[in-house]
Amino acid sequence: MKGLRRIAMALLLAPSGALAACPDDAAVAALAADMLADKAHAPLRLDSLEDGRCAQAKLVPLLATRWGPPVGYKAALTSPAAQARFKVDQPVRGVLLREMLLPSGAKVPANFTWAGFYEADLLVVIADADVNDARSPEDVLAHIRAIRPFIELPGLVVPSPEGIDGAVVASINAGARLGVMGDEAPVDSGGDWITALASMEVVVTDGDGGEIARAPGRAVLGHPLNAVLWLRDDGVRFKAGDLVSVGSFGPPLKPAAGLAVTVTYRGLPGDPSATVTFE
Repeated sequence: MKGLRRIAMALLLAPSGALAACPDDAAVAALAADMLADKAHAPLRLDSLEDGRCAQAKLVPLLATRWGPPVGYKAALTSPAAQARFKVDQPVRGVLLREMLLPSGAKVPANFTWAGFYEADLLVVIADADVNDARSPEDVLAHIRAIRPFIELPGLVVPSPEGIDGAVVASINAGARLGVMGDEAPVDSGGDWITALASMEVVVTDGDGGEIARAPGRAVLGHPLNAVLWLRDDGVRFKAGDLVSVGSFGPPLKPAAGLAVTVTYRGLPGDPSATVTFE
């Protein structure tokens, strides 16, 4: 009897997140149906980030029935400002699905999804599973095959982004919806890619060459390759060929019909770029 009392008291004193439950299958299925239809959906009832991750684990296989199998991962909320806005002290991960990824030059409806936006990002292509043992950006560099320019086109899904937190972001697969990727730029381990990736200027321009936004490479977690380390530490086990969306280098930007956007990585060999046109 005393043992039962101790257990009951421990449960009463435990943080509320410890008692939180993963959303049920029906709730996640309803969310998936609206996401696949690019419609708004009210936030799931979540008490913790773990609840949001649990919802995501149920959601991704449902999305994959339409958008194809997983091909990689994304790190979201990688800036202090984004984490403060969504009330978390760490990034949030998501899963990239095959049909989400489009080639550079793609034309996309300006209203491609509910509450959609675009942002300058970057893809890292994993060369081998030894990257899972990396301890620094230099270690990561030795186990990536290439980088790819990437304009991510996420959406927050919820009717209003005001007041939602990191748990909600996790539950909607970190907002992953579409992305436009440029050609692979092979990474030469003999070059100074570590410095170049941190010091590059990621520049967003419109169809007339006018500058929309600019940020340094170090804007993502101090170094873009730290996103790979964070995802690994958050439980991801990489394999050869996986794509990693490292996170936004600047603010979320609003698409508009007729707008052509190019993201250029000035300071990387060849100044690689990707372009998307909104219709």
